[in-house]
Amino acid sequence: MIELAENEIAVAPGSSTRLRVAQGVVVLFHAVGLLGLRFSHNPDFYLQFTPLTLLLTAALLAAFQPGPKAAFWRFALLTAVLGFAIEVVGVTTHKLFGYYTYGATLGPRWEAEGYAVPYLIGANWFVMTYLCGNLARYLPLPELARTVLAAALMVGFDLCIEPVASHYDFWHWAADIIPARNFRDWFIVALLMQLLFNRARFLKFNPLVPLVFLVQLLFFFWLG
Repeated sequence: MIELAENEIAVAPGSSTRLRVAQGVVVLFHAVGLLGLRFSHNPDFYLQFTPLTLLLTAALLAAFQPGPKAAFWRFALLTAVLGFAIEVVGVTTHKLFGYYTYGATLGPRWEAEGYAVPYLIGANWFVMTYLCGNLARYLPLPELARTVLAAALMVGFDLCIEPVASHYDFWHWAADIIPARNFRDWFIVALLMQLLFNRARFLKFNPLVPLVFLVQLLFFFWLG
């Protein structure tokens, strides 16, 4: 079966150089951003490249997705649109995650009646779902356990981002208090996203995934 062999797919010799270049680009962009934000006297200069870094990461992941990509692109579009819609509900009704507002770091925003949601937050939901879903498949687990593990990885990643999110104008919590229900709702939404990932019919393997996840995790860990 294809699924059993996904993590055994080797990188073709002709693409090994492409993979190393892509890995280098990922490391370079995050390293420059980290150094700039931590040690520069003008961190806003580096923050303005956050949307570019997110788009570049998503594009590189898509470039290394093997096999026919029609189902992959449908999944990417679905998770991005659904993620954006969920954030709109969260910001406007406060019934998901808690009371929070978005800053300007993630780029252009949809704005209505005093509410604002960055368009690229949908791309962020896609990237996180794709990264964690692929990572969970490195373990020989049944689908339910794999889904729960991937959702837990997504929540763990959010735990690393939250301590720095307000300082760098990603988003802000009311009274600067991160509510516990944020993580509960994150886990519920992450489970939904991972169910969509499991049902999507594309090869669940990408040689770039482990490095991207590790680099992003270390980026926010050291930033905090």
